[in-house]
Amino acid sequence: MTFYKYQGTGNDFVIVDNRLQTINKNDTNRIATICDRRFGIGADGFILLETDEKVDFKMVYYNADGNESTMCGNGGRCIVAFAKFLNIIENETEFIAIDGLHKAKIENGLVHLQMQDVSEIETFDKHLFLDTGSPHHVELVSDLKDFDVKVNGSRIRNGEPYNAAGSNVNFVEQLSTENFAVRTYERGVEDETLSCGTGVTAVAISMHASGKTQNEKISLQTQGGELNVTFKSDGNGYNNIWLVGPAQQVFKGEIEW
Repeated sequence: MTFYKYQGTGNDFVIVDNRLQTINKNDTNRIATICDRRFGIGADGFILLETDEKVDFKMVYYNADGNESTMCGNGGRCIVAFAKFLNIIENETEFIAIDGLHKAKIENGLVHLQMQDVSEIETFDKHLFLDTGSPHHVELVSDLKDFDVKVNGSRIRNGEPYNAAGSNVNFVEQLSTENFAVRTYERGVEDETLSCGTGVTAVAISMHASGKTQNEKISLQTQGGELNVTFKSDGNGYNNIWLVGPAQQVFKGEIEW
């Protein structure tokens, strides 16, 4: 199997061109092994690029545990860069993912990915919860640099009300009116990742919804680099949401399937 390794602000993926349908998508154990950093290639997720009758391509995404999962924002940006590399697209595209249709474009070396509209945000005493293609718990903390993301993230991810289905967990520190630091514990990886695209999208919207910022362009500082999220708020929710950041091919290789 020929594969390509991509990363977007340190969130890394094994991506395979599966337009000929050569990959057994039910072999979750094999996918998990490929994502293992000691026994496989190593990645936060596994992505297949497939054909679609109506749009440029289809994205199929698997968590590092081998299970097909909900939308991955950084993975979406990386597969757009991969589609350009394969000459499937030029600088603009429409593709389908598990959460529906996405538009994307490549400008000045950055991949802009349009995310789904958000109409429901649940507000609690210490956190917010919303779905940006994947479910996200968003919680403000102090001294984020020294915060134990794995211990606290695991506790929240597996606790009430999330339980078996789980939620991704984002811990946030406000740096300025339009700049926030974010660290994310991702379900399916069951650890902190260097960056999470749907996570920073959830953080940007949550910070606006909770009155921490009035800006509709937010900079998010992750462990793997900077991402930006822009959106429009109409009082009934959030639309025209774009996740913007780099996506780079790291290497190409072959591995036995």
